[in-house]
Amino acid sequence: MSLQLWLSLLAICALGAMSPGPSLAMVMQNTVGGGRLCGVIAGMTHALGVGLYAGLTVLGLAAVIVHQPWLYRVVTWGGALYLAWMGIQALRASGGGGFSFSDQASDWRRAMRDGLLVALGNPKLIVFFVALLSQFVSADLSAAGRWSIVATATLVDGGWYVLVALLLSHSRVLPWLQRHAAWIHRLTGIVLLGLAARVAMG
Repeated sequence: MSLQLWLSLLAICALGAMSPGPSLAMVMQNTVGGGRLCGVIAGMTHALGVGLYAGLTVLGLAAVIVHQPWLYRVVTWGGALYLAWMGIQALRASGGGGFSFSDQASDWRRAMRDGLLVALGNPKLIVFFVALLSQFVSADLSAAGRWSIVATATLVDGGWYVLVALLLSHSRVLPWLQRHAAWIHRLTGIVLLGLAARVAMG
């Protein structure tokens, strides 16, 4: 892969990672609710999900989706249901009026689960990889070139969401977020439910 082509890939992956959506809401919820560690773990496991989709794309996911559209629908509905569940949990937490850091700070397993499942259940990622990333894969592309695509998509996604987690957990930002915890829970819950509805409606 030429440097110019790789820079185009890098730009597309960065724009895809930075676009607002359920992934950003999920990382924010885990960071503000569970602290820096949970946010970073959520961002890193989300990147693993992205890397899995990128790997499947270079191995032929595009052809599978085209010939088996039911597979895309299954992932879409699964993602919508999980986003709706997360939204309901956020709205229920808003009644508490704050974040229980003592209970959530060590909940890295939930952060890991959220990061991976939101990535795997996000149909936007499937469309992104099938429509855009697959354009960088050709029949004569070497194995090193294929895995450079996977590595680029994974590292860009992970780097962006880890940065988001670090910024949100900054000592000057986190106290303000904690003071407005109830409203942040409500806003996050509404956003997640809205995204779930949007995903379900295609």
